[in-house]
Amino acid sequence: MARKSEEPQGPEAGWINTFADLMNLLLCFFVLLFSMSTVDADKYEQLVTSMTESINIFSGGGSVVGEGPFVSSGTDQLVSIADYFNAFENPGSEDSEEDGKESPNSTPNPDSPSTETTTVTDEIKNQVEAANMEELKNRTEEIYTNVVDEARNRNVEDQITVNMDKNYQYVQISMNGALLFDSGAAEIKKSTLPLLSKVGDILKLYDSHMIKIEGHTDDVPISSSQYPDNMWLSTARAMQVFEYLKDKKKLQPESMEATGRGEYDKIASNKTEKGRAQNRRVEIKIYTDE
Repeated sequence: MARKSEEPQGPEAGWINTFADLMNLLLCFFVLLFSMSTVDADKYEQLVTSMTESINIFSGGGSVVGEGPFVSSGTDQLVSIADYFNAFENPGSEDSEEDGKESPNSTPNPDSPSTETTTVTDEIKNQVEAANMEELKNRTEEIYTNVVDEARNRNVEDQITVNMDKNYQYVQISMNGALLFDSGAAEIKKSTLPLLSKVGDILKLYDSHMIKIEGHTDDVPISSSQYPDNMWLSTARAMQVFEYLKDKKKLQPESMEATGRGEYDKIASNKTEKGRAQNRRVEIKIYTDE
């Protein structure tokens, strides 16, 4: 007659049931995880290989396959784990910074936003500024060409001077003050009204632009009951041109401005009669931006 197997008796045998229940629960848990997951064996192998080559945390491994989807060949994009431990163990000496010496254990981070991000931002900013300057230059040159052509068509190219700002902010029409005004006076000569009318016709093409009218004189002192100095005289002359363009040529006063500069913005020497004649002028600036 077969003998029955003897099972452990007593309180010490209780752990077997507990252990068996634990194993069943773990088995069910991993079966459940496996049923919910999908593993791409090729990508997993490439990930392990590339991490082995670049981070050095595995004891062995192959090289990156081709260029690799994770780490490009020949480039370490992460710092060795040992460097991080060194950084934490030796965070740097403040004394060495005070002495002007760099800590030997400090490792610059190439991915730091204070270097790479700043460089990229500056580069983008420079590109935008260059593009804006090129666009401003093209528009200013176009206005300059049109003003020159209009002056030629109206036969006033010999009576005015057309210039372009070196920073491409405006195009300038300059008229000799002796043609417009008598000495020490601010009334526009009747003989000059046809010239000013033709200039006004040119300005009407840019009525939506900012137009600044500036009066200039030489440095010969003037003192009268009407104009105590050259600043007053230059301002009065600019205002006379302003009023004529507003009333006779119907330019928008909201887009015009009249100022006097006196003798403080000369273009020639005041030591000669020719130079003083050049300084006595009225400048009309057509700004590029509307």
